[in-house]
Amino acid sequence: MNRDELKKLIRGTIVTMPTPMDDDFRVDMGRMAEMTKWWIEQGCGSGIAPLKVAAAMGEGPDLADDEWPHLLRTVVNSAGPEYGIICAIKPKDTTKTIEDAKKAQDLGAIGLQIDLPFFHHPNQDDYVRFFSDISDAIDIGIMIYNTHWFGCESLTAETMLRLAKNAGQVTAIKWAVPDHIDYDDMAKFSDALNVIDNSNLPVRAHKNGAAGYISATIAAYPKFDLDVWQLLEAKKYDEAQAMIDRKGKILGPWIAKAGKKSGGYRQLKGMMEAMGNPVGPPRPPTLAVDAEEIAELQDALRELGWL
Repeated sequence: MNRDELKKLIRGTIVTMPTPMDDDFRVDMGRMAEMTKWWIEQGCGSGIAPLKVAAAMGEGPDLADDEWPHLLRTVVNSAGPEYGIICAIKPKDTTKTIEDAKKAQDLGAIGLQIDLPFFHHPNQDDYVRFFSDISDAIDIGIMIYNTHWFGCESLTAETMLRLAKNAGQVTAIKWAVPDHIDYDDMAKFSDALNVIDNSNLPVRAHKNGAAGYISATIAAYPKFDLDVWQLLEAKKYDEAQAMIDRKGKILGPWIAKAGKKSGGYRQLKGMMEAMGNPVGPPRPPTLAVDAEEIAELQDALRELGWL
């Protein structure tokens, strides 16, 4: 597929799929198949809300190299050929990343989420080489994950324009930037590449030409973010922001409290359980959400009208 085709698929409010685990922390493939079908029934899986497997919020970094391909295969087979699946692959050097990218492509992914190669302490030229070499080796899309918080340089607008020109499979970027870079720099390249907001600023991003955003809650209650996305596309920004602000006011205190007790992405699995779609515990050292936390969360969800 070319970039124009891929831009129609890798956009919208992307669903980061939590990875189901059993009580012994083994990946539950059967449950993943069930949940894939459920997300599609809720209206996800299309270019409005594509499904993304093995990402950080889905505990992808914890998955072994013999686990994530099986997980991806399960999701692709459960979704069916009419739904495009994005697969996140773990940070590695260029050669190993290309190997993983080809494997994901062969298993049916239409796009990849690829981190910056932060272990290599890269500069902007390194980024261009890294993503261009991967692009030359595959036929599916690349969504760059601008993971500058791991201690490397953030991608700049100028580098994104170079990639737009030289790396045909680079389709999108999850955009979050450090304080010394202007967030609104996305407007310099958002006509060439799909910008996916990763800063909880979907309204501001959409005004700058962004084509999507990351939500921490869509996997638990898809209807909310599907409604927000419709408002954004209709440019009803005040209504969209009011919905986002209300969710933050009601859910924010619980999310912050849960994060202080243990790190990782326990909040998402807690929300899944509270909404009646349990997907098991996170892998250690992250703690599972306990019964008291679930009860507190359900009170907030009722106030939101999600339960």
